Amino acid sequence: MKKPRIALDEPQPRKTIRADKAPTSGYSLVVDGHFKSHHDTVEAAEEAGMALKNRFQMLQVQVYDAENKTRSLIDWPGPA
Repeated sequence: MKKPRIALDEPQPRKTIRADKAPTSGYSLVVDGHFKSHHDTVEAAEEAGMALKNRFQMLQVQVYDAENKTRSLIDWPGPA
């Protein structure tokens, strides 16, 4: 006879962010036209974008503002 499953053993559903749909809140990084990471503030998104741009200069990195539905390009200033 099988035992009934206890509710604590079941994993909690994860909040998945779909990469093919634009987010509805916050700020996201758009790398070569694809949504990648989600951030709560524009400063955090720009910092993550600059870190990515410093490692891979050939990528086109943008910050997407979900509230205003606008994108701003992150320019790489080059080596200091």
